[in-house]
Amino acid sequence: MDSENKTKKNALITGAASGMGYLTGKCFVQGGGNAVLTDINPEALEKAVSSLNEIRPGSAIGAVCDVRDYAQVCKARDQAVETFGSIDLLVTMAGGAETRMLNTHGEFPDVPIEVYDWGIDVNLKGQFYFDHAVLKQMREQKSGVIINIGSITGEEGCSENIAYSASKSAVMNGLVKSVAQYGAQYGIRCCCVAPGPVLTRPGMADMKTLAGRAAQPQEIVDLILYLASDKGAFITGTTILIDGGRNVMRNKS
Repeated sequence: MDSENKTKKNALITGAASGMGYLTGKCFVQGGGNAVLTDINPEALEKAVSSLNEIRPGSAIGAVCDVRDYAQVCKARDQAVETFGSIDLLVTMAGGAETRMLNTHGEFPDVPIEVYDWGIDVNLKGQFYFDHAVLKQMREQKSGVIINIGSITGEEGCSENIAYSASKSAVMNGLVKSVAQYGAQYGIRCCCVAPGPVLTRPGMADMKTLAGRAAQPQEIVDLILYLASDKGAFITGTTILIDGGRNVMRNKS
């Protein structure tokens, strides 16, 4: 939300104790809205919520949540509604490449299947769970915007983080298109933002793009906020790649 479009709307953001999830919540609060931050790390979550409430007291709450646990997902949804009365925006930012997150590397058949289970549970089922739970509230409101998070890896594939790639591809296609089709009758939009390399960690700078650089986190968040605003009201059921042209490069080596 920009200064010309300030609104008292309420956002629920997963993976929001740090990185782009936190930045999304911060920008939403600065624009006049309220934010419910969810994360699996209670200490980091508490700090993030306190930081947002320094901007505007009472604008943020935290809900400790493992996105793999549907009961916890529903509890986070209920906390959001009990505190702020509605959920106008859902951003499912929680995710990560399984072999890096779990520090387990090797050729695909040699990596324990539990590592890939984690990747699918967090990157696909976690987004699916939140969409399912929050749609109950948005259907009652007859309004809302859901922004799921994909990745350039969902387009390119990956020889190591295969669960991550498969999950992001499923989100970018089947999940977002299907939720948009269902939600339209209730005034609910659903889109997917699929970043290329983003400078949330140093390694991202090594990925080539036509733009010759990785994205700044704010560039990704600005797109999310645009889609969530009235200016994006005609956009639904689609995935927007924000990848600096990486997807059309002939040589990515």
